[in-house]
Amino acid sequence: MATLLDLDGSVLDQERGYWIKIKAWAVKPSPEVPHGIRYSLTLHEPYGRRILGYDNAHAVRPTRGFKYAGRILAHDHRHQHAKDKGTIYEFTDAAQLLSDFFDDVDRMLVEIQR
Repeated sequence: MATLLDLDGSVLDQERGYWIKIKAWAVKPSPEVPHGIRYSLTLHEPYGRRILGYDNAHAVRPTRGFKYAGRILAHDHRHQHAKDKGTIYEFTDAAQLLSDFFDDVDRMLVEIQR
């Protein structure tokens, strides 16, 4: 957790004008944020549009067939393109979150170069 919190406010330049923005801050654990950290990890194109993001700013509906009655909706999720409303991300710990995010960044930057 400390590493993720230390990265709060970081803007990391990537190749060809792409850049990453990291926001993370501690909060009181709750049913929506049981791990006690709010975060937003985003990859942006050169003109600023977000093209990839991991965050827990809002609830995300699970895939079809899920019964909502009496269940807490997931807040940890990722956006895989600019118009994606989010798909559930299974948060295990901050180290895995950073690893998964940077793996997706690397894959996306390789795809963009094609």
